[in-house]
Amino acid sequence: LQEQSYEYLPIRTEKDLIVNLRLKLEELNGYMFSDTEWKQFFNENIVGKNEGILEKTRRIQEDYVQVLHRDNGSTKNIKLIDKKDIHNNKLQVINQYVETEGKHDTRYDVTILVNGLPLVHIELKRRGVQIREAFNQINRYQRDSFWAGCGLYDYVQIFVISNGTNTKYYSNSTRINHIKESDKAIAKRKNKTSNSFEFTSFWADGKNNVIPDLIDFTKTFFSKHALLNILTKYCVLTSEGMLLVMRPYQIVATERIINKIEIAHNYKKYGSVEAGGYIWHTTGSGKTLTSFKTAQLATKLDYIDKVLFVVDRKDLDYQTMKEYDRFEKGAANSNTSTAILKKQLENPDSKIIITTIQKLDTFIRKNKGHEIFNGQIVIIFDECHRSQFGDMHRAITRAFKKYYIFGFTGTPIFAVNSATGANCYLRTTEQAFGDKLHTYTIVNAIKDKNVLPFKVDYVKTFKEAEPDIDDKQVADIDREKAYLASRRISIVVSYILENFNRKTYRHEKSYEYNALLNIAEVAAAQGKKGEVQENKQVLHLSGFNSIFCVSSIEAAKLYYNEFKRQMAERPSLKLNIATIFSYGANEEETDGIIDEENPEDTARLDQSSRDFLDGAIDDYNKTFGTNYDTSSDKFQNYYKDVSLRMKNRQIDLLIVVNMFLTGFDATTLNTLWVDKNLKQHGLLQAFSRTNRILNSIKTYGNIVCFRNLQKRTDDAVSTFGDENIGGICLLKGYKDYYFGYYDENGEYKQGYADMIAELQARYPLTIPRIEGESAQKYFIGLFGSILRMRNLLSTFDDFVGREILSERDMQDYQGRYNDLYEEWRRIRQNESKEDITDDIVFEMELMKQVEINIDYILMLVGKYHDSHGEDKEILISIRKAVESSLELRSKKALIENFIAGINDVDDVLIEWRQFVAEQKERQLQQLINEENLKPDETRKFIENSFQDGEVKTTGTDLDKILPPVSIFGGGREKKKQTVLEKIKAFFDRFFGIG
Repeated sequence: LQEQSYEYLPIRTEKDLIVNLRLKLEELNGYMFSDTEWKQFFNENIVGKNEGILEKTRRIQEDYVQVLHRDNGSTKNIKLIDKKDIHNNKLQVINQYVETEGKHDTRYDVTILVNGLPLVHIELKRRGVQIREAFNQINRYQRDSFWAGCGLYDYVQIFVISNGTNTKYYSNSTRINHIKESDKAIAKRKNKTSNSFEFTSFWADGKNNVIPDLIDFTKTFFSKHALLNILTKYCVLTSEGMLLVMRPYQIVATERIINKIEIAHNYKKYGSVEAGGYIWHTTGSGKTLTSFKTAQLATKLDYIDKVLFVVDRKDLDYQTMKEYDRFEKGAANSNTSTAILKKQLENPDSKIIITTIQKLDTFIRKNKGHEIFNGQIVIIFDECHRSQFGDMHRAITRAFKKYYIFGFTGTPIFAVNSATGANCYLRTTEQAFGDKLHTYTIVNAIKDKNVLPFKVDYVKTFKEAEPDIDDKQVADIDREKAYLASRRISIVVSYILENFNRKTYRHEKSYEYNALLNIAEVAAAQGKKGEVQENKQVLHLSGFNSIFCVSSIEAAKLYYNEFKRQMAERPSLKLNIATIFSYGANEEETDGIIDEENPEDTARLDQSSRDFLDGAIDDYNKTFGTNYDTSSDKFQNYYKDVSLRMKNRQIDLLIVVNMFLTGFDATTLNTLWVDKNLKQHGLLQAFSRTNRILNSIKTYGNIVCFRNLQKRTDDAVSTFGDENIGGICLLKGYKDYYFGYYDENGEYKQGYADMIAELQARYPLTIPRIEGESAQKYFIGLFGSILRMRNLLSTFDDFVGREILSERDMQDYQGRYNDLYEEWRRIRQNESKEDITDDIVFEMELMKQVEINIDYILMLVGKYHDSHGEDKEILISIRKAVESSLELRSKKALIENFIAGINDVDDVLIEWRQFVAEQKERQLQQLINEENLKPDETRKFIENSFQDGEVKTTGTDLDKILPPVSIFGGGREKKKQTVLEKIKAFFDRFFGIG
């Protein structure tokens, strides 16, 4: 960095950091603070009381000009960062900065200061150590010390992690993928983002070649121009308080569009395809963020009057509006009518307008000669493979005289896959929009781990071998009749219900307990139906959800009714199912583009279809307490509600014909059930609903085909990547993962069976403890690999019954893994220096996914109770289950005391809740008495912690519950730490079980 003209400073302490910050802000602003001015400005405008990461991030991203109140009574604007002339900002680098005021003394590797503020932090590991450990270490710093002292390290916007060989970057809140929980016990926790390693990004050049080596990364990413551009132009702080840092392909695409606009303006090429181009970025790669940043930067060009973002459907209009509004409140204007669109086009303050192609076409027809047509307008088409054809596209390009036209698509139209049409000049994406400006295919995205590959299963539904879907020997009308036969519909529904749990990673034990709850609900046992429903919703939160796409409205009706029938007969397999469709002209078009259903078009449905849909919506209303129907406005709100509940995992399976197969993003959706003739664009678009990254559990998009789409899948993957990429986009088969395989470099990859054999040979359960650091480290690595492989294999039908390890043996190994996790975590907490644990990565996200929950334990307790305490095997099962779960370990004593004191009761659930309530109150009162805490304030603090899903360690809330303690001699800080540890232990013991 010094070779790249960064100034190196030997700063190690906060005092020196603050002195340097003052000097750099004075230099940037050409103003010398008096001591009183600096003290006031620093305390109020830089490190305000009770401010955290969000407030400081907002100050850098949005409020970077702060007002100084001068000694003479006047005011002056002080810039923290210069976003107009980025090279006015001064870059410095420090290393080995020591923080002594956190929970533990910590020493940070390398930090980049921008005008004296630490805005970029780099955490380094030695070569050979997993890069993920650097990510974990930063999480520990955020937990233990970044907030300490004045909290200047809360200003870090971007983190870089490297082991020399691999280097990645990410924002201070990783990425915005939310896991919105409806669980009441989790409450406000639902607003947290998934802070997962999966959301870190590689840096790359303009051709998508990854730049992983630290030296090369430093020369490019940390070049002054690149880094300052990223910090000032290519970050977005969303309205929900999450910082997004654009990925390299998003930055390149944005820059190339802006560059194209500037060249076209200078050479007066506007009003032609020479003033445009298209971006081929694969579905799921974040096209909306790219288009937003492009629109935002385009509006800053003084000669651009408007930016129009054009979508093809009302629902996409709504979704895009929500996304834009999330990126920046009020940045864009959507419209509900052509009249509103007209007002926006005439309003100079409406810079970014989102509209549908249909509304824009209507405006053009009704307002010939309007002055807006002479303005310099940037027109961006979303999913331009859909909207580029037909009269509407030509009408828009003829009406606007000085347009700059750009298209975004994940599946462009090439000559080889274009449909024949009346207009020979508008057949391919290039003909409609101009040059291809940037490409980022599904192959690039999967290699970069920005989207997931697909696992495709073909389930046989006929006795005889099913011919390829394109086989012309079978008449389509006969084939469709066979597909909709009642016996086949019944087989498909039965398969989905019986395999839903595995395919969507619903926890087996939760599912087993869920079955009892459903049975209890049917019986309305002891009038506790509401209680049962509440518990059931909690259990639905484990795992993912799914979409079932079918060939026609008639098929949707048959499947929906069959699901209702089978679930009534088999309450243990009950799911939350919904359906949505509207009028659509065709099932499939020749080029594979999915024919859109318009949410406003329910009036065009035939009466029987509309009556059926009203009935299905009525079922939905009863489930969720809503009030929708098929009337125009209410159906559009139904669409929005379904969309939201899909994202929140409240709907398990959504039956669709065409809706939700394009443009719909839900990270919690992992499975697509297919009984529909998809191909080309439509196939890849539909499959791509499942492959958004979320966490380490979701490793692929799961596709289950009830039709023979193998050739069509290969063709689509070939068209939108190349013919040799099947191994990248599509997962290998079950046997490869189970028995092992040789990769493309001839290297042998261990299979599941190999791993289990090695585990049992090296670490037999007859040996009570794993001794020695190297043996423990090898076990942690091996068992982590087994967890990852089991996670991968678990949705394969062939894996059922072939797990090798018995349930108890697996729990014993999980218990040992948890023992080591807790032991090594204690080492980390007690060490203030770099230690031997730095190259250890625990797969705790996967461990939590397979954990036993309290409901399953209570079911076992119920069985033990029913045996009158004589079945001691059940006690062993309970003990092993608790040991295998990190979360339940903190509740172990509570569970054992409950079992020991269980009386002859009618209902174990009610008895448990009463027991927990009594213990919670008794132990809380004991804590208050022992530590002499303020009773009312303590109860309020505990109540807020349970609502938030965590114990708040920053701010002044904790100080308010403490008794009077002298601030001298460190007594108060020691008391605070003791109380905090006790409250955390209390929280862990009772959270999620009361």
